[in-house]
Amino acid sequence: MYQLKSRVRYSETGEDGCLSLTGLINYFQDCSTFHSEDCHMGLAYLLEQRKAWMLSSWRLLIERYPALGEEITVGTWHCGRKGIYGYRNFVLFDREDHLLAEADSAWFLLNLDTGTPCRVMPEDVEGYGVPGEPLPLKRTPGKIDLSGTRACGEKITVSPYHIDTNHHVNNAQYIAFAREAAGISFPIAELRADYRRAAVLGDVIELRTDRRTDERPAEVTVGLFNAQGEPYAAVWMKAKNV
Repeated sequence: MYQLKSRVRYSETGEDGCLSLTGLINYFQDCSTFHSEDCHMGLAYLLEQRKAWMLSSWRLLIERYPALGEEITVGTWHCGRKGIYGYRNFVLFDREDHLLAEADSAWFLLNLDTGTPCRVMPEDVEGYGVPGEPLPLKRTPGKIDLSGTRACGEKITVSPYHIDTNHHVNNAQYIAFAREAAGISFPIAELRADYRRAAVLGDVIELRTDRRTDERPAEVTVGLFNAQGEPYAAVWMKAKNV
């Protein structure tokens, strides 16, 4: 397992003084990026190969959000490949090695010249070593169902600060958009995200929500759509039991 040690910064916290959901996702993304860079399979290598890893889906389970100043350890490992996909797991621990959060993710390999997914070959992951065992997480249904979502009046125009090195909206931004549009005030215990197509600079994203906050625990599904009604992403969030 590749590890990144840090301390929760003020700029990463929410109004409760704890690591925000966006901050947590950014830690996971940063840890996987550093892993690739240290294995000499990072951005420069991928650009030379004319390939890029694109996130297809997340699933996060969060036990506790660490507070400002807490020492934390983020871990990640690759856990296999199949067809166009590569799979990666993540964990977050506190100073006493208590598990705070865990996640699994699926990524597809994109051919930058054709703009289409390509098969993951052994050389595309060999730098990461032998695949690790995947986290023993309970299976989830297939793609997130957006049929119950309705327009909430929220629209976002993609700006330069939403864009990452792939010239697309960064993965964490979609989740930030979704949480804000849903008006969520409760702490999130579980999150799933499916990424369907990439939003780019100048695109207008319409947000549609399906709130089930009268249930316990509360659930919210958010769809992020383009002008043609095609989804960029789908996000499902469930509250902590209180």
